[in-house]
Amino acid sequence: MAVAAATGAAAALTGHGPAAGGPARLVVSGGYIPRPLLTDQAAAYVTVTNTGGTDAQLTSVTTPLAAHVTLHTTAGTTMRQVGALTVPAGGRLVLGTGGAHMMLEGLTHKPSVGEQITLRLHFTHASPATVTVTVPVRPTTYDPRG
Repeated sequence: MAVAAATGAAAALTGHGPAAGGPARLVVSGGYIPRPLLTDQAAAYVTVTNTGGTDAQLTSVTTPLAAHVTLHTTAGTTMRQVGALTVPAGGRLVLGTGGAHMMLEGLTHKPSVGEQITLRLHFTHASPATVTVTVPVRPTTYDPRG
């Protein structure tokens, strides 16, 4: 399994072949973790852009910060755990406050603002299938829209 590594908030995953009908070609950007209020769990957010011709699935995430990570969707006030999130061909998967997100559970410690956390995102239908990104811990009130 190939691994793409990045320092900062972005990493690129590229497949081979043309975008139209070709494999998923992914770029992960804009990642961050708001400093959690609780000591045992935190949320994490990224944007995954797919310029390829095939949908990709985000199937799992691992991090040294947490015992396990689950994927969730949110509709209104209802949050539910899901097995995978789709990154549509020619589109984006935006994980953000009030929407789809990652829940980091069983934290090894409560991260501090400014700390850099490594996330490993595992995909299907993308080459390579795993990307490692380092994301910053932001203040609890951080809003990426400014």
